[in-house]
Amino acid sequence: MSEGTMQRAAERQQRDRRDQREQRVKGLHRVLVCAAAVPVMLIAAGCSSDSGSDDAAAADSSAKASASASASASPSPTVQAAVYKSLPKPCKVLAKKTLEDLVPKAKSGKEGSSDDASTRGSCSWSSLDNNGVKGSQFRWLNVSLLRFDSDVTRGSGEELAQEYYQSQLQAARSVSGAKNTKSEPVAGVGDEATAVRYDLKKKEGSFKQETVVARIENVVVTLDYNGAGLAGEKTPSADTLNKLAQKAVKEAVAAVTAENGSGAVGTPSSTPSKSATKAPSASASKASSSPSKSASKKS
Repeated sequence: MSEGTMQRAAERQQRDRRDQREQRVKGLHRVLVCAAAVPVMLIAAGCSSDSGSDDAAAADSSAKASASASASASPSPTVQAAVYKSLPKPCKVLAKKTLEDLVPKAKSGKEGSSDDASTRGSCSWSSLDNNGVKGSQFRWLNVSLLRFDSDVTRGSGEELAQEYYQSQLQAARSVSGAKNTKSEPVAGVGDEATAVRYDLKKKEGSFKQETVVARIENVVVTLDYNGAGLAGEKTPSADTLNKLAQKAVKEAVAAVTAENGSGAVGTPSSTPSKSATKAPSASASKASSSPSKSASKKS
């Protein structure tokens, strides 16, 4: 090998070694750059994840705070408590003298059945004055008491009593077969009172019917009174029956007030009452809405 050839070979080997060193340096530089980029990406990802969690927690906390504020801003429903808490015994609401005037031959009253004496009750009296061949005078009297408790789902006891008061009047004014129906307000009896009168023809005779419905606070008193002249006896005067019926209903209303003392105004109540959800007893409603049928049976 010539000297020139050997020199070129040595130069070529030096270039190769220099190229290898440069490649190793470049490779190391790339590794360092990538290694430095990895923490930056991890940090960015971590920040993004933490930010999302914080936002979700903040939103959840805000929703809970809003719900709590809404709950505290909506007070529990209340309703004015009923004034009267009890009822007198129905067969004791009228004085002995009053009974003698209305049903002179009645020996005692017959109390109607009731599943709750504190909310409903009734009593009826029947009188037959038999004059033999001259005929007889028949009288029938019924007093019905119904008390309403306040209920947050239905309203106050007074509102419920007002509704029932109107329904009783409607029933009295629409009796099947009634003639000459008239109604008039009755002054000085409870918070409101109305008397309804009509004539009713039965096979036993001609009956004169008086129904007086009165409301005092959360209690409704319905008094039914009728009379007839049987077997040729003279038919009683409607005005006389009306006057006696109004006198009796005043006593019944007074008995309700006396039973409850001074009748202090009730305080708001937030709990429903079981008594308010009960419907009037069948015996009380039947006696109030169709007394003349009972009168006919007893005659």
